[in-house]
Amino acid sequence: MPDILSLDTIKLQATAKNKEDAIRQAGELLVKAGCVKPDYVDGMLEREKTMSTFVGNGVSIPHGQFNDLELVNRSGISVLQVPDGVEWQPGMIAYLVVGIAATHGEHISILQNLAEVVEELETAEMLAQTKDPDVILSYLNKQPRQVE
Repeated sequence: MPDILSLDTIKLQATAKNKEDAIRQAGELLVKAGCVKPDYVDGMLEREKTMSTFVGNGVSIPHGQFNDLELVNRSGISVLQVPDGVEWQPGMIAYLVVGIAATHGEHISILQNLAEVVEELETAEMLAQTKDPDVILSYLNKQPRQVE
């Protein structure tokens, strides 16, 4: 089973014009890695219109909607690091945009792992500023547990 995160799905020192641009960039990393079909990115943008994916501590976790599951080839996450930040909602700035693509049953454990990593402000800030992609890999590359 391939790793959930790879060097191919990490983009450090990125800039984004706005949250839609950031979501597109995070989604494109998933597309290029073969995790999702291109239409999945549209699903990520649609999800954001109905519910913000900003989770605090400068982290956002855009992902598709339930009916986008058929567009997921394999589970994976992408990391778009935006050191200067991108406004996600008024007064809420995202520095780490973690795109999520999960097959049925894996999304819960992926979200749990991400929550554990980014709930510590110091960890989230460090990941948002590191210039070493291996640091991000070591924190976020845990394999999801299958949920029946």
